[in-house]
Amino acid sequence: MLAAERKLRIIEYVRQHQAASVGALAQEFGVHEATIRRDLAEVEQEGLLKRTHGGVIVERTTNNEPSFNERTNVQLEQKMRIGKMAASLVEDGDHIIIDSGTTTLHIARNLVHHSNITVVTNDMNVASELRDAPGVKVTVTGGELYPSSYMLNGMFTDHVLRSLHVTKAFLGIPAIHPKHGLMHPEAQLVLAKQGMIAAAQEVIVVADDTKVGKVSLYSVAPNSSIHTLITGKEVPEYDLQPFRDSGIHVITV
Repeated sequence: MLAAERKLRIIEYVRQHQAASVGALAQEFGVHEATIRRDLAEVEQEGLLKRTHGGVIVERTTNNEPSFNERTNVQLEQKMRIGKMAASLVEDGDHIIIDSGTTTLHIARNLVHHSNITVVTNDMNVASELRDAPGVKVTVTGGELYPSSYMLNGMFTDHVLRSLHVTKAFLGIPAIHPKHGLMHPEAQLVLAKQGMIAAAQEVIVVADDTKVGKVSLYSVAPNSSIHTLITGKEVPEYDLQPFRDSGIHVITV
């Protein structure tokens, strides 16, 4: 069997079974495990499958993002850990952007005792969390209100973000992939995230373990635009190493 044909059959096999070990594939196709590993490396480079420790799985895809209320209690304890760590990176005197999201909301909750910081946000929940914080100046971007998430988005949001220069931007994202970078299932939300990235000296992505390694329909930015990724300790190290190898500072909590 030619290598090209074998790779196609490997893809079909894994898609049928959802996952497979190197040993099982070697036995199925009658070749050495080293040959299967080479095949899997090439298939992964094409973005068709995802290698794991000792095997391969079908690439995980995010096709839509649930509403805020549906997401708020998912991975809650992990999101609280991530939010606390992210907030610890904020220094007095910083001007920061906090993106809309259920994880970024926990950043705001850990900033109420900071002093002399400015927070720009496109999230009404974030602004509400900080409304009584005496040392925090809050600026809301404006834009069209999304009732399901209390997020502001659209032309006004994009215009404000283009006029900003901030110290740090904290981004939430539904999908972050070692090859394809930051991704999102909704085209209309991409421009705002790109504007936040462009406005910041330092870009910090906060993502729980369900977001890491996923792909989605629209590209937001390459991983080269990210300085730091904060995620949960639940993410396997083999999923994080490619991000470290690309120069991203990865923090697990």
